[in-house]
Amino acid sequence: MILYPAIDIRDGRAVRLVQGDYDRETAFDDDPVVAARRWEAEGATWLHVVDLDGARAGQPRNLDHVRRIDAAVAIPIQLGGGLRDSGKVEDAIRAGVERVVLGTSAVRDPDLAEAIVAAHGDRVVAAVDARAGKVAAEGWTEPSSVSPADLARTLAERGIQRFIYTPIEVDGMMEGPDLDSLREVAAATDAEIIYSGGIGTLDHLREVASLGIQNVGGVIVGRALYERRFTVAEGQAALDG
Repeated sequence: MILYPAIDIRDGRAVRLVQGDYDRETAFDDDPVVAARRWEAEGATWLHVVDLDGARAGQPRNLDHVRRIDAAVAIPIQLGGGLRDSGKVEDAIRAGVERVVLGTSAVRDPDLAEAIVAAHGDRVVAAVDARAGKVAAEGWTEPSSVSPADLARTLAERGIQRFIYTPIEVDGMMEGPDLDSLREVAAATDAEIIYSGGIGTLDHLREVASLGIQNVGGVIVGRALYERRFTVAEGQAALDG
């Protein structure tokens, strides 16, 4: 199970939001490259980068920073935020990312998601973001009537074999993961699930690992790392158990 440090970019800085609320932002690094180098130095094997400006605008806004991160570190990057058509996915790959994360585009147009998977295979990840048990799109601002388990099941049938699942209510709160909903989403598909949301302590990471769910392959951690509650190496050790 892999620990993915998060780097959320807004206005050129590495920030964290609470429950996806753009008005509840804390800036931690004036330059996201600083965060990327720190996480790599602590032992990260992947970086999870989100273009928050892009998620809101519907198209990437921070690919220059992504290129700078790619040039600064040797570990692979997965990028989400505003990748809503095949051209924007191609732009992200040219910027140096190893994986692209589809959000709103996958929710609204499973046919498009299937076409992107056909072109890029397992480099494609789908974000399953849920609020009150239903999928949320448009940078987490637009509700839908689809359950996260149903979306994962539908997209897996279209060829997507890796998902990031985030229950928005716990994101940024550091009060613990939503294990019940994680079980439901993981049970809906054989595809790999990367969990995100609510991690604030090493025990929270151990709770995810102790579920013993074979297709949960990683955990994204943001604020807890920035606030130095534990290091990347300590978090990875907790997942390794």
